[in-house]
Amino acid sequence: MSPTTAGIRSIAARNLINGLWSDAGSVHESINPSTGDVVGTYVSAGRPEAQAAVASARTAFDTTGWSRHASLRARALDELADRLAERVPDLGRTLARENGKLLQQTTWEVALSVDWLRYSAASALTQIAGRAGEPEPGAYFHSTPEAMGVAGIIAPWNSPVILLVRALGPALGAGCTTVVKMPGQTGLTNALFAEAVAATKSLPAGVVNVLTEAGNEVAPFLVESPDVDVLSYTGSTHVGRAIAAAAARTLKRVNLELGGKTPMIVFDDADLDVVVPQLVMSCILMNGQYCCTGSRVLAQRGIADELRTRLAAALEAVKVGPAEDPSSQLGPLIDKAGVARVDHVVEEAASYAKVIVRGGPVTDPELAGGAFYRPSLVEVEQLDVPLVQQEVFGPVQTFEVFDDEADAIHRANATQFGLAASVFTRSDLRARRVGRELRFGGVWFNTWGVLSEHFEQGGFKQSGYGLLCGLAAITEFQNLKTYATAASQLA
Repeated sequence: MSPTTAGIRSIAARNLINGLWSDAGSVHESINPSTGDVVGTYVSAGRPEAQAAVASARTAFDTTGWSRHASLRARALDELADRLAERVPDLGRTLARENGKLLQQTTWEVALSVDWLRYSAASALTQIAGRAGEPEPGAYFHSTPEAMGVAGIIAPWNSPVILLVRALGPALGAGCTTVVKMPGQTGLTNALFAEAVAATKSLPAGVVNVLTEAGNEVAPFLVESPDVDVLSYTGSTHVGRAIAAAAARTLKRVNLELGGKTPMIVFDDADLDVVVPQLVMSCILMNGQYCCTGSRVLAQRGIADELRTRLAAALEAVKVGPAEDPSSQLGPLIDKAGVARVDHVVEEAASYAKVIVRGGPVTDPELAGGAFYRPSLVEVEQLDVPLVQQEVFGPVQTFEVFDDEADAIHRANATQFGLAASVFTRSDLRARRVGRELRFGGVWFNTWGVLSEHFEQGGFKQSGYGLLCGLAAITEFQNLKTYATAASQLA
């Protein structure tokens, strides 16, 4: 039986444990940040449900052939992709209602998740071999990758489907069984994803367990449990540090993608007709609630005045509106508490920086029920200030002026974060020269936000460690076992 019904949910969206729907836990409301209205209700799991889910995943790993049957895993991932593809419109609409991202963005997210699952299906078949060799006469070695065991996956609310799939796909492809902890802000979306899992007949019971949590019991249990062998977390640097420290007690493998502070470096030879729309989109995509939000604009002095004027005008013209309105360019933040937090950051910045575009909470009567915030642009000179050093997670950009390549590199690298950066210049040599010196896991040239499941994603410095997507992703969920045989033992 499905945990949801079409449209507004008449029953609480439930959790999936060992292939069965569970209504154990507390019931919470899901709120539409565009309107403040209740979208439906969901069941929030606690520690008992987490224990049951981990036990289910452990049993599935220890007693079934899942970890050794690569063709089964590939078939199951392809089938899960099919079941997800069938739900793209419903999932996109529900996610837009729950977290406020524009409908075209949420639909794109779910559709792209289908492709990422298919990539993992191919990886399950193609990345199963180790190496073999005879390093000295009569000594024969070969290595084989093996699934680590039970994988805990903690997904964030800003892109819960694709950032879940980004870890779930390679974990399943590697042969792990999984317990997924999804955010309470998207409880109905989570249940729809769980429906796709439940409808995937080639997935054995217990291989994928899906829990929604509004509190803070499931995630800590996944981190501390000795029955969870590897953990993948996407979220804030603050929480990531706490997870890394707690996970050390069981020495489980941890994969972390954490906060970002993306510099958008614009040299004086850049085409501003191309640059300005990219800068605006980097600020407002996902309503500024994205780890790669282009929150720092670094402009070379020769074009700084023109870029400042054009960017300010473009940000002031952004149309704020409900997530499901096709004319909206910027939807709401996740909740009104988020609006107050972001506005406080900008208000405090006025004491050490120049506010170019104030932005702020939207007070228009027709949008008053929602959590809307107009984009802000603030010019700063100092690097040791909160607006430069801390992730805002909202549509706020700083504007900084630099003199030459060395100055741009120095300013760009002068934060704890190292997730992504962009370089805009007509010179390919300059772009590559500067890109080589940037301490970021991903660098875009004359663009921003372009991702592919074929290439790795990960951060430097306090933006985390480990890689997802690409050839390296599956290895995050595998151990490598080496076998050795001496010639004398073969006689």
